[in-house]
Amino acid sequence: MLELVRETGPVAVGAIAAELPVSRPAVSQHLRVLEGAGLVTCRTQGTRHLYAVQPDGLAALRLWLDGFWDEALARFKRAAEGSGEE
Repeated sequence: MLELVRETGPVAVGAIAAELPVSRPAVSQHLRVLEGAGLVTCRTQGTRHLYAVQPDGLAALRLWLDGFWDEALARFKRAAEGSGEE
């Protein structure tokens, strides 16, 4: 869903739902979660809610993921290096 929003730019819930095998209410619920996480923004145009990717939110997610994997790989390395000593 996030990729679809990223590729299409500001897009209405109905257009997103038309591309996915889930209901429109489910799409709305997922978009609210993404908005709450700071990954998308929503603006109202008439009766439509248009969603777009929030670049700052994606940058923050990228930093977190990079740190997560750096830490996970460092722990794996320590475990692998320590396993030969036992």
